Amino acid sequence: MTPAIPEMIRQRVRDAGVVGAGGAGFPTWVKLQAQVEIFLVNAAECEPMLKVDQQLMPQQAARLVRGVLYAMQATGAREGIIALKEKYQAAVHALTPLLPPQVRLHILPDVYPAGDEVITIWLATGRRVPPAALPVSVGVVVNNVQTVLNIARSVEQQYPVTRRTLTVNGAVRYPLTVTVPLGMSLREVLALAGGATVDEPGFINGGPMMGALLPDLDQPVTKTTGGLLVLPRSHPLIQRRMQDDRTVLALARTVCEQCRLCTDLCPRHLIGHELSPHLLVRAVNYQSVATPQTVLSALTCSECNVCESVACPVGISPMRVNRLLKAELRQHGARYEGPLREADEMARYRLNPVKRLIGKLALNAWYQDAPFKIYDAQPAQVVLPLRQHIGAPATPCVQKGETVTRGQCIADLPEDALGAPIHASIDGTVASVTEQAITLVRG
Repeated sequence: MTPAIPEMIRQRVRDAGVVGAGGAGFPTWVKLQAQVEIFLVNAAECEPMLKVDQQLMPQQAARLVRGVLYAMQATGAREGIIALKEKYQAAVHALTPLLPPQVRLHILPDVYPAGDEVITIWLATGRRVPPAALPVSVGVVVNNVQTVLNIARSVEQQYPVTRRTLTVNGAVRYPLTVTVPLGMSLREVLALAGGATVDEPGFINGGPMMGALLPDLDQPVTKTTGGLLVLPRSHPLIQRRMQDDRTVLALARTVCEQCRLCTDLCPRHLIGHELSPHLLVRAVNYQSVATPQTVLSALTCSECNVCESVACPVGISPMRVNRLLKAELRQHGARYEGPLREADEMARYRLNPVKRLIGKLALNAWYQDAPFKIYDAQPAQVVLPLRQHIGAPATPCVQKGETVTRGQCIADLPEDALGAPIHASIDGTVASVTEQAITLVRG
């Protein structure tokens, strides 16, 4: 392993545009500024039907371990942990002989949401992140597998993020996991899987629990695209996502019986957060009995969707109610402050076994392996959004008509801003530059 110093690691990660590949895209160079005790790789990948990290780990085990060591150097961590599930046996066997003394594997139960970083930290270290706090508050920094692999590439090769590995699964001819250029349309990605096998498909960007409904497939692959899930348009997961906010609120108002199952199964509530979905539904319906503290607790919801997809017996979506509350509270700059309470003594037993979850989601007919396939994808055009991360959008540094090469920086982050640069994912010519995106056509 090439010797490196923390400042150089962070700078190369920043220059490469590495962001969190498993969530909202927090710029990784900022995370690596923290000084912590533990660097944790979240390799749970507990969303049913997504098969990326579990296949990348055995393929690139040595690079993953090197990435952990670079991140530990940058953060001063004395311990590295790769938290993965026992069923990922190929990864366990590939990683185990490569582990140095300061890095260990932690075997997670096959439950959802083991991949929620707060739950991952609790399961792997016993530490509980307080509500509205960051993992650094308990001495931990967390990244997922693709992010750590990108850290290693940026440090060793000084090569930027221009590709994304994602799973295409469900009602497709050839379910697969594939690496494609950023900016390639999801329509072209679907074609690699042989297209949809149902007449009226619906599409989800990500997994069945937390993924978002796609109105069309013209959207580009970005640094945070986790997967493309294809289901019949009539499937409950598609129909539920098609409900507008007014319908969601009306259903909650007329049907909720305050049984509190959503709260009893809420993972954040189970580990001691104040968050109580049934009280938030009541607060929206009966504002006279709502306390400000209860409403503010909506800000601590991770949107794992257990309350909607698993707990509620009458089809309400407390998660959607929470999301609406969060949007309104953030518009007013509201912040939550509250104590970490005692964890529920049943917490470990109320997480959701993935096999049972697949049945609950009516996915048995669509749940299948998605083996890794190598394609030399050559899209004629890519559309690269200037904001593929949390923070300020990148600022274009190329003009229409300019020739670019793969890996070239085409948009940098504004000075002293939270963000990440964007790099060309193909060789070609700049076709357009807008406030939202840069379009490249193959030269």
